[in-house]
Amino acid sequence: MRLERQHSKSIEGPVIALDTSTASMAAAVVHGNEVMGEVQSLAERNHSVHVVAHLKQLLASCGVTEQSLAGIAVGKGPGSYTGMRIAVSVAKTLAWVWKKPLVGVSSLEAIAYGALQRGIEALEASVPLAAHAENGEQWVLPIMDARRGQVYSSGFRMTSDGEWERWENDAVKLMHGWVDDVIVRAKASAELSSPVRKIWLAGDLSQHEAEAERLQQLGKQIGIEVARQPYVLEGRWIAYLGQQLLASGVSENVHTFAPNYTQLTEAEVKLKEKQAEEGVNG
Repeated sequence: MRLERQHSKSIEGPVIALDTSTASMAAAVVHGNEVMGEVQSLAERNHSVHVVAHLKQLLASCGVTEQSLAGIAVGKGPGSYTGMRIAVSVAKTLAWVWKKPLVGVSSLEAIAYGALQRGIEALEASVPLAAHAENGEQWVLPIMDARRGQVYSSGFRMTSDGEWERWENDAVKLMHGWVDDVIVRAKASAELSSPVRKIWLAGDLSQHEAEAERLQQLGKQIGIEVARQPYVLEGRWIAYLGQQLLASGVSENVHTFAPNYTQLTEAEVKLKEKQAEEGVNG
């Protein structure tokens, strides 16, 4: 089983993607199902000058010019406040200067989609494909640490028909309560025609090992396998999801587009923006 985006219509040219909402900078150039180039760097993620240089080097290595791009996809978070602002600011600037459409992709959805792809690839390498043919849904819970026992998370499903769907919005959650909520929902799915048969817990699990283990034990009690899938976001999945949005005609306003701050109130966002500006001008 391979996950591939089916586009409602084709788009002309490659897409460049960027995300800095996690601990690393992830970028890629993708055309259809071909990954033309990809970079992932823990260094200098929070400096826009270096991010732009990385993107230009990436385009050059792929033999792609900005004129030939079909669009720009950017991870809009949630995640690191500073990181999100850098990626979105760079993407907005490039979209304006290059006169290319811009789309924002949930960084959590990209983690979920990429982790499921990698998890299935690993299974296919060791288990016959027929083993994946049973009925039922696979759920993916992307995880980013938000400190103090909290996580940025959401919920996605791959249906038995191969459709990719969201069932929970991006939000900040207490990990303990999120585990309980997922189990309640999983139990309820048993009454449906397509119950959940496997749950993937994906992303940065290092600060939440105890709750991950608890989810596995609770899942076992109700006959649902819970697989841990440690995963670092890859730029290709921002690009693939961005292609889907571009193909459906979605495009952001480069002047008003903003990251998904999730945890912050409007007043807190304005305060942080003021502090960031003072830091630059000071």
